[in-house]
Amino acid sequence: MLSSEALAKLKRIKHLALDMDGTIYKGTTLFPFTKRFLEGLTAIGVGYTFLTNNSSRSVSEYAEKLAKLGLKTSTESIFTSALATLKYLEKIHPASKRVMILGTEGLKQEFRDAGYEVVPDEPGYEPELVIVGFDTTLNYAKLTVASYWIDQGKPYIATHPDNICPTDEKLVLVDCGAVCAAIEAATGKTPEAVPGKPNALMLEGLMAEHGLEKHELGMVGDRLYTDIAMAYDCGSVGILVLTGEATLEDVDDSPFKPDAVFPSVKELGEQLALARGNSN
Repeated sequence: MLSSEALAKLKRIKHLALDMDGTIYKGTTLFPFTKRFLEGLTAIGVGYTFLTNNSSRSVSEYAEKLAKLGLKTSTESIFTSALATLKYLEKIHPASKRVMILGTEGLKQEFRDAGYEVVPDEPGYEPELVIVGFDTTLNYAKLTVASYWIDQGKPYIATHPDNICPTDEKLVLVDCGAVCAAIEAATGKTPEAVPGKPNALMLEGLMAEHGLEKHELGMVGDRLYTDIAMAYDCGSVGILVLTGEATLEDVDDSPFKPDAVFPSVKELGEQLALARGNSN
């Protein structure tokens, strides 16, 4: 049962930032209620943007993935930790354009499209910056080269802090945070910045783009330490769904308390509709 305070917060929401993996789909499987949920948001006038920390795909690749899952969307409706990292670099390292990227070809292409020179991840190619993302092509040779330049003092930025990526397969997908832990163990160095969730930069950009006040934006996700932590730090409405990583027991132990918790986005959509007097 939602409190009157939580209900009031939901009623003021004009736009939702929707985490992707663990929230609207898991791995390669779209949740059966996702399409109806999104249609319901449009029907009641609530906008939405897909938000993900997973930097292994470019925005265009994410649009293609969503289309294959049956969700047609534009690249303008997708915001990733890679884009947040590019915004950070534009502000903090505007003159540095030569980068080594511990990441997939999709991440590298995102940087090339933004005007960066991506040097080979091989010995002898000196970068100005080192970027570490979710590298599904990671191997030992690449890790040793990146660690060398980080150890030499090159500015080192990680796209996001997630240790694992949710999956519907019988695998543990080692994510960016775990790779950074290996680099720290070898070099003693930690990232200069991690612009992805829970960095408030992810939500601040959405608010500016859509002309939103903090209380008009809801962050919907399945992780307390990224999704809800970011909402908490940004002052927006934090909405946890239990279709991914976090459980109700985790909420009790977390310093980041969601404003509302739902079994899935299905129940969230129903509650938003009721808050506006529309139960269709």
